[in-house]
Amino acid sequence: MDLLQGWGDEIAHGTFLTMKVAVLSLLVGLCWGILGALAQMSPNRAVASLGRGFSLVMRGTPELLVILIVYFGGTVALTKAVNLFVADFGFVEVPPLQAGVFALSLVFGGYAAEVLRGAWQSVPTGVIEAGHSLGLGWFVMFVKIRLPLLMRFALPGLGNNWISLIKDTSLISIVGLHELMGLSQMATSVTRQPFTFYMTTALIYLALTLANTRLVAWFEGRLMRGERRSAA
Repeated sequence: MDLLQGWGDEIAHGTFLTMKVAVLSLLVGLCWGILGALAQMSPNRAVASLGRGFSLVMRGTPELLVILIVYFGGTVALTKAVNLFVADFGFVEVPPLQAGVFALSLVFGGYAAEVLRGAWQSVPTGVIEAGHSLGLGWFVMFVKIRLPLLMRFALPGLGNNWISLIKDTSLISIVGLHELMGLSQMATSVTRQPFTFYMTTALIYLALTLANTRLVAWFEGRLMRGERRSAA
């Protein structure tokens, strides 16, 4: 008996789209996080305040509200902007996928900025001074010394943010994107079996969380083994 009543392919497609949104949000969010961390460490007070403000706003605003602001606010802004140049052009809607990725990347970037800033400042000053004393160039010193230590401090925090990002993808169904949660809601409305589909969705999210938790732990293990081989 087919427990999903023919909705298995749709649920599988929704799972793929969920991971697609999560990965794209991660990549864009890392860019926001790097820019935010650099801004916070800038000697320019205005730039530093802007970086701290970005991180504070993104960490203090509920993810759902950010998604709604980006989607509906972006649609209104885009419609007005287009109609300024093309009279009576009409309504212009922001694509749900791009809106969801952009909104989730902002949230991830707000947290990542704090993690990366803390990791950068946690690198021992003596190690950097030792690199300077050896006459290493800035690029070699960054790749061989600072980056491995930076990743050692940043990876646990970024891993936790990545797991949270996967679960936050369930919120973008509110803007009409047919990812895992959106298709589960659609299947529930058709079959009238909410327990079956929501339990399936919960198990899929649990499996994704466990798999990605093991992946992050694997990366951390490889990083630590690499450091031990370098020290030897």
